[in-house]
Amino acid sequence: MAVSPESFQPRKRRPSADCFVAPNLSDRNLLKSLLLLSSEISTLQPLLFILKRNTYSIIRKSKLLSILFEELLGRDFKCSDDPTTSQQPITGFPPSAVLCFDELYIVLQRMKTLLEDCRNCSKMWLLMQIDVFSNIFHELTLELSTLLDILPSKKLKLNDDVQELLILITKQSSDKLAYVDPKDRDLRSQVVEMLDRIEREIVPDQCKLAEIFDKLTLRDCTSCRDEIELLEEEIQSQTDEKAKSDIIALIGFVRYAKCVLYGGSTPRTNSRRRRAAAAAADVNVPADFRCPISLDLMRDPVVVSTGQTYDRSSITLWFESGHTTCPKTGQTLTHTNLIPNSALKNLIAMWCREQKIPFESTELSVKSNGVVTNKTALEATRMTVSFLVNKLKASQVVESANRLVHELRVLAKTDSDSRACIAEAAALPLMVKLLGSEHPSLQVNAVTTILNLSILEANKTRIMETDGVLNGVIEVLRSGATWEAKGNAAATIFSLSGVPAYKKRLARKTRVVNGLMDLAREGPMNSKRDALVAILNLAGDREAVGKLIEGGVVEMVAEIMDGLPEEAVTILEVVVKKGGFVAVAAAYPLIKKLAIVLRDGTDRARESAAATLVNMCRKGGSEMVAELAAVQGIERVIWEIMGMGTGRARRKAATLLRVLRRWAAGLDAEVASGAYSDVNTNTSRIVLPG
Repeated sequence: MAVSPESFQPRKRRPSADCFVAPNLSDRNLLKSLLLLSSEISTLQPLLFILKRNTYSIIRKSKLLSILFEELLGRDFKCSDDPTTSQQPITGFPPSAVLCFDELYIVLQRMKTLLEDCRNCSKMWLLMQIDVFSNIFHELTLELSTLLDILPSKKLKLNDDVQELLILITKQSSDKLAYVDPKDRDLRSQVVEMLDRIEREIVPDQCKLAEIFDKLTLRDCTSCRDEIELLEEEIQSQTDEKAKSDIIALIGFVRYAKCVLYGGSTPRTNSRRRRAAAAAADVNVPADFRCPISLDLMRDPVVVSTGQTYDRSSITLWFESGHTTCPKTGQTLTHTNLIPNSALKNLIAMWCREQKIPFESTELSVKSNGVVTNKTALEATRMTVSFLVNKLKASQVVESANRLVHELRVLAKTDSDSRACIAEAAALPLMVKLLGSEHPSLQVNAVTTILNLSILEANKTRIMETDGVLNGVIEVLRSGATWEAKGNAAATIFSLSGVPAYKKRLARKTRVVNGLMDLAREGPMNSKRDALVAILNLAGDREAVGKLIEGGVVEMVAEIMDGLPEEAVTILEVVVKKGGFVAVAAAYPLIKKLAIVLRDGTDRARESAAATLVNMCRKGGSEMVAELAAVQGIERVIWEIMGMGTGRARRKAATLLRVLRRWAAGLDAEVASGAYSDVNTNTSRIVLPG
């Protein structure tokens, strides 16, 4: 059997009974709280199918209890004939009654939480956990029965009607066994059987599938998509790997049913991730909070072996693309273990709260990555991909094709198995004609699907070798219908350039270089960053730098340096380092701009600016040094970096200061020959400029 109900552990995020405490209130306020709480539960609606009787029973008992609390409130106080006198209590409640009220408050709180939990969690999860939830309902009703049984009703002097009502609730709450509806058990058996058939590569009967999803009230694309998101959240609540794997099987099952029963769907315009991304784009994100790879706000910062910090999702994709080096420093990593940077994560979360930006750790949005996928999930994915690809082949309507491609796009983002299945199903040739579509959304979905597929190393070769795919991506980069399409095409170029041979091949294409340059100059912020990341990756190859220089990379850097100084200077540093004298000569007019970054930039920008100036002075000789020395107050700026910059920035600043002092002393020959090193110097004899 693919999935057994017993394999699913209870949800970890549900509060335990110990989390609820009784409020420290006066008798009257405690009764008011009990009345309010019971009334709130009474207004809740029972579940429509799963646990219908259990939820209805709790709600009905709460309605009856509210009558008890209303009676007690009415008997506890009398009205004074004097209008200036406030209501005065006749008597206090017996201590035993107050204790019962305290415990009743806790039980009602737990009932309310349980009802809300059942309503807000995954329906598939609820079905698989039917016995667990039924037992919890039963335990709470037994506790309610016990409390009502020991409540000193005679001392409270309840009227006969309320007394009979109390006896009725007590009897209704004293069932010895938990109740599980036979219909719920039967439906669970049907789902388990269908999962078992999928594992054995038997395509589910569509009529039976529709019947199951109708009973679960999953009757359209939106409800199925919500169900998938809820199941993904359940994964984060589990600690048992087997249970996680089985939940992934349920995700695959729901995704397959969504496509088969309701067709593909288009993206939601109000999704949480889109709102968060839009909010972050509207503010100036501190440089230290942005990932050096994606240049986006980090949600889950982690540290690699070189000490550099990246967003977990970005560095994971970097590793999956076959890289074994640190993206920022270029050093070979001694290992690929990722250490969470909790301090930085807390700072980012605090900053997001201050800026009113939703902060979601990627840890909570990670789907099945890192979890052993079981055979049921894999077969469900294959069936889903096969269905979508076959439908796409036969589709003649643009809107229908757009929905199908969007489903492939989403699926390609989930995990490596999905990426492999989509590529193996020959989906890439179908994307070629869609890349040239005049329908903007279809073009975006097509190029983004290719981008997501390119994450898998084996798919890079498929993309590069499948006729028309690479040219189609390049064409979107050059003349895509939207900035989003162009940006995702640039991100695809970045992903493909992770393979050294493909990096050289891409850099030799003038259309690629020009397309990236144009996007970096003219695109909106997110698209600019996609282009800049791709350019930076191409610049890592010495042969590619020549092509970038010919394409105007230095001029492009000059144009964007005021708006994106850190990204611009980082690219310039790599180009100057690997581009030789030609690159240095081209960068000559930027010396003053680099000096401004050296003075006003972020720590990372100042570090790159210092390194760039060192290389320019080494390769450009005394003329370069003279231009730098002419910048007013440059030595003071360098001194500041030596005292307060990063470790690398301090070393580069010390070298730069030595170069300036040698030039001032007339040692031009040594400057031109690069006769100095990156070492700390004795600067005690140097006088600060006035």
